[in-house]
Amino acid sequence: MQIEYIWIILATLLVLAELWAINCVLRSASRAETKMLWVVVIVFVPLLGMILWAITGPKAIAKENAGANR
Repeated sequence: MQIEYIWIILATLLVLAELWAINCVLRSASRAETKMLWVVVIVFVPLLGMILWAITGPKAIAKENAGANR
């Protein structure tokens, strides 16, 4: 396999992961301002943005949902 194909595959996987992360952010129960901030971060800094969102985003969403269920 040529090295160019590897980069194309990695870029495609990154775009798919980015679209999945944006979809998850938009479906979350957060405020609109928070959602748009995360979308901007994920779009302009894709890899770092997704890592940061994975670390901070879902935990905050889970805490909000847990508080709402009580």
